[in-house]
Amino acid sequence: MTKIAKAIRASLIFLLTAVVLFSGLFGCAAQNTGTKGETSPSSETGTASYAAPEGYTLSRMVILSRHNIRSPLSGSGSTLGKMTTHEWTEWSTPTGELTLRGGMQETAMGQYFRQYLVEQGLMPENWQPSGEAVRFYANSMQRTIATAQYFAAGLLPVANQTIEYHCDLGTMDPVFTPQLTYVDEAFCAQAMEEIAAMGGAQGLRGITAALQDHYRLLEKVLDFQNSEYAKENGITALPDDEPQIHLEVNKEPSVTGSLKTATSASDALVLQYFEEPDDAKAAFGNALTWEQWCDIAHITDTYTTVLFTAPSVAVNVAHPLLMELESELTAQGRQFSFLCGHDSNVASVLAALGVEDYALLESVSQETPIGCKLIFACWTGPDGGDYAEVSLVYQTVEQLRGCRMLDLNNPPQKVKLSFAGLNANADGLYRLEDLLARFDEAICAYDVMTGSRLGDAA
Repeated sequence: MTKIAKAIRASLIFLLTAVVLFSGLFGCAAQNTGTKGETSPSSETGTASYAAPEGYTLSRMVILSRHNIRSPLSGSGSTLGKMTTHEWTEWSTPTGELTLRGGMQETAMGQYFRQYLVEQGLMPENWQPSGEAVRFYANSMQRTIATAQYFAAGLLPVANQTIEYHCDLGTMDPVFTPQLTYVDEAFCAQAMEEIAAMGGAQGLRGITAALQDHYRLLEKVLDFQNSEYAKENGITALPDDEPQIHLEVNKEPSVTGSLKTATSASDALVLQYFEEPDDAKAAFGNALTWEQWCDIAHITDTYTTVLFTAPSVAVNVAHPLLMELESELTAQGRQFSFLCGHDSNVASVLAALGVEDYALLESVSQETPIGCKLIFACWTGPDGGDYAEVSLVYQTVEQLRGCRMLDLNNPPQKVKLSFAGLNANADGLYRLEDLLARFDEAICAYDVMTGSRLGDAA
C-alpha cells in the first residue's frame, strides 16, 4: 500500500531548513579556508541556456533526481574505516543518510526552480497545486525521501507538499532498484561483451589497468600502505586485478576486486570534499589539485559506468523507471513531476535512451554528479506542436562547498543532452513524439530480451 510521508510536514521542514541554512551559511563562511579558484578550471556558470526558446511556452517538466550529499554507505568499523590511517570527517547524519549540507543545497535547488518555473509561467508565485498537477515520488530510502522533501520545500514553500513512497523506510522500491529482472545465458554473454569493450583491447583487464594512476593517488591520500586493511591483507597497494562482474536475477549488477574496494574510498573522499570546506582537511592534509580530485572521482564514475551503462544492462535495470518516466510525460493534467533515486538510476536511464556523450564543467564527477537532475522539459511551439528539451542540471563544486544560494543570476550548471539517431529542430528541441518513441524503443527492447514477458519488472 502506498505510504505518504505525512509525518514530515511543511511546518517542521521549513523550521529545520531555516535553522540549517542559518547555521550552515555561517559555518561555511567561518570554515572555508581553501583558496578560491584553485580547484576549478572554470568560473563560468551555465553551459546551456536557461532562456525559453523564442515563441515556445513551457507546458510540463519531469525531473529524475539523484539524491543530494549523503554520508558514506559504510561506517568506521567497515573496510572503508580500515583503509586509511586518518579519521574521516564527523558526518552530520548516520550512515547513508542525507547530510545537513545536502538538505541545505537541495532546498536551494528547489528555490531556484521555483523562480525559474514562475518566470516561465508554468506555476504562479506561492502555488498551491491541486488534483494531479504535481507529483513527488521517491525511493523509500531516507536520503531520497529527504531530498524530495527539501526540494519541495524550496519549490512549493506554502503548499504543504507530501512525498509519495511505496515501501517501508529503508527498503528499496522496485521502481528505483537497479536490479536485473531477467537473466539467461544469452543475456550474460551479451552484457559481458559490452562491459569488456569498455576496457578496449585488454577487455575487462583494461578497465582496472586504466585506473592504476588513480589508485596510486588514492593510496597516497589514504596512507593506504600503513592502514589496518593493508596490514590485514598483507599488501601495500590495491591489487592490479581484473574486475569480476556478477550478473544475477533480482540482484543489482555487482563487481568484486580492487574496483569495488577503491570505489568505496573514492566515493567517501569526494563526499568529504563536499562536506569539508577546508581543502587540506578534505584531503587528509594533502594539497590536491582540481585535476587530482577529478581523478579520484573518476574511480567512482568508472564503477557506475561498468555496472549500469552497458546497453543490455541499462535496458534491463532501468525498465520499470523508464515506464514510470514515460507515464509522467503523458499523465493527464500533470504539470510537474519529481522522481528521486540514485546515480545508478540516472546513469542507466541515460544509457537506455541512447544519450550521447557529454562533458560537465565545474564538476569532479563527469557522469552523474551528486544531486543532479535529469530534466525533461516539454514546450508548446509557435506552430502548436509539442517539443522537448532534455538536460542535466547540477550544482558546481563551488556552489556545493561554498553553500552558495541559487537564483536566476546564479543558476546551477545545465548541459543540454542529445540522442543518437534523433534530430533536433533549429531551436535545439526534439519533437515530443520522437522522444516518447525513444522511450518505447527502450521499453520494448526489454520485452524482446525477455520474450515479451510483460510486467516482470513491476
